[in-house]
Amino acid sequence: MIIAIDGPAASGKGTLARRLAERYHLAWLETGSLYRAAALQALENGEDPADPVAAEAAAKRVGPQDLSDPRLREERVSEAASQIASIPGVRAALLDFQRDFAHRPPKGFAGAVLDGRDIGTVVCPEADVKLYVTATAEARAMRRFKELQEAGKKAIYQRVLQDIEQRDARDRERLAAPLRRAEDAWELDTTMLDADVAFKRAVALVEESLAKQRG
Repeated sequence: MIIAIDGPAASGKGTLARRLAERYHLAWLETGSLYRAAALQALENGEDPADPVAAEAAAKRVGPQDLSDPRLREERVSEAASQIASIPGVRAALLDFQRDFAHRPPKGFAGAVLDGRDIGTVVCPEADVKLYVTATAEARAMRRFKELQEAGKKAIYQRVLQDIEQRDARDRERLAAPLRRAEDAWELDTTMLDADVAFKRAVALVEESLAKQRG
């Protein structure tokens, strides 16, 4: 079974993906970590993440061992990842990694859950279940703002909101695999939902999708 989860930054898709993977005993791939890893490779080599040649070369060096690097969560890496993800050559270089994970998950798993921006539209258009998780920019910015505060980092809400809106624009307007809802994806708006309620609704949508496929 393949579950594809797409949505903008801080919509809650990563948390849902992890919990759904645990519930259905599926392997989980946060595809954003691939782009973060490519961005980190470029930054550590003193390269410009916005340079297509350097960015594609960095993406080709990414392997499974790079996805657990704690530096992937640094703000400089997040910003660079947003830039690098808009480069067609980077997305092409990482596409096979994602598809291979989905169709040949690690041993012992019954399938995979992938979350990102283009899973249901480009990476796994044949996925058994597709969810599009979203929320207002203001709600997502507040979540990110609180996360930063809890981590002991200084943050200004308006600046976080501006960053979210700029990231949304880059994701939706890029030529290569822009963020959009797949036609056959269920939409789950988490603006007014806490994590547990959102998870229950996601499980209900997964079960409804599987029931329809059984006939």
